Amino acid sequence: MAMTIGLVLAGGLYAARSVKSAEGFSLGGRSAGIPMIAGSIAGTCVGGGATVGTAQLAGSIGLSAVWFTIGVGLSLLIMGLIYARPLRYTGLETISQYLVENYGKGAGRFTSFATSLGILFSAVASTLPGIGLLAALTGFSYAISAGILLLLVILYAFFGGMKTASVGGILKMLILFVTLFALGIVAWQGLMEAPEMLVNKPAGFLSIWGISTGSILNNLASIIVGMICTQTYIQAIFSAATPRTAAIGLILAAMVAIPVGLPCAVMGIYMQTLQPEIPAMLALPAYLLQYTSPLMGGAALGGIVLGIIGSVAGLSLGVGTMVARDMLEPLLKIQSEQGKLTLMRVSVVAAIIIAMLIAITHKDSQILFWNYLSMALRGCGIFIPLTLAIFRPRAISPRWALASMVLSLGASIFAGWVHTATSPIFVGLGVSFIVVVMGMSWKKMTSESVSVHAQ
Repeated sequence: MAMTIGLVLAGGLYAARSVKSAEGFSLGGRSAGIPMIAGSIAGTCVGGGATVGTAQLAGSIGLSAVWFTIGVGLSLLIMGLIYARPLRYTGLETISQYLVENYGKGAGRFTSFATSLGILFSAVASTLPGIGLLAALTGFSYAISAGILLLLVILYAFFGGMKTASVGGILKMLILFVTLFALGIVAWQGLMEAPEMLVNKPAGFLSIWGISTGSILNNLASIIVGMICTQTYIQAIFSAATPRTAAIGLILAAMVAIPVGLPCAVMGIYMQTLQPEIPAMLALPAYLLQYTSPLMGGAALGGIVLGIIGSVAGLSLGVGTMVARDMLEPLLKIQSEQGKLTLMRVSVVAAIIIAMLIAITHKDSQILFWNYLSMALRGCGIFIPLTLAIFRPRAISPRWALASMVLSLGASIFAGWVHTATSPIFVGLGVSFIVVVMGMSWKKMTSESVSVHAQ
């Protein structure tokens, strides 16, 4: 496991040698090719939630837990086919900058706040299994394990930024694919050879359709809307050498993300059925330690730890970029390139530390809860205005756009608070859609009125 982690970290640090500017840190110099785009995106989205979190949830609901990684893959496909080219043509750096150009500074500030908070919660979802896994493997306390993870993430993210994430992501995904699928097949054969293990499980436990259609749609909507509005993945688009490169890189990352949850779910089911006394969060690591060879299990554990490190680092890079570029640089009036680079690195480390502190204080929470909360928070208020800005620029005024963002996020939070029958994500999107339609109608009416008076 240590050799696997060391190999990937060394590759990422080697790639970091060429980073000399803030743009090189956040966007890799806007020269990334298809493998680098796919590596940085897959390396971030396939983290603790997609592996350990899927295995944890699978013990409760069965193979339906794979809808998280399916949703992640579908989100990347949609971004690659629809969003990548128009976004890359802009030549910008953050999602907030894009919305400022279309809707003004108010929309940009709200976007920076909402998406930063949402991405931070997603980093918490990867930090939780990381600390738990290191504590179980090393025997150290939760606090010391958090310190080890913090050091590893800083090594991964601090020096190279996007370049480290890209190189590390490629290596990590190769390791995970080879080991997880080979070991997942063995776990599936074990379940098929001992059907009595599942005798007390509900019908459909080994089917991805084991949960209700409403739950599936809710999960997919949360993930798709949230990921399309995530700075980390849009940042990867901005780092691509060409719009075509960005699109193909996203599609390739989707092909990696969609299937990776399946072997994790199978191993989680096997372990939690055989040894239900084991904490659900440790089901996948326990399987790899007890039922696999040291070589394959160690490499897989190394890949999972790297997945967690890469995910926390990539998400923190997104938060740090927005905080540094959109908030602190204008406030502190930093002009020098070295000053901008230092500010971005400090912002990334601060985001990592905050995610660690939240994880430590909520160490027994469900991993995928944080992921779904994160997606809803950063997506429901921004998704429709962002999509409108891309495909129908300036179709509504800045005031209507900001009203749509604020009211939809507020409606979503309120719906979750009072436990409405309709999912909070759909409540938020519905409010956003209504306000946007009203804004478009108002602009059309005022334009026609001006035209009439002019005549």
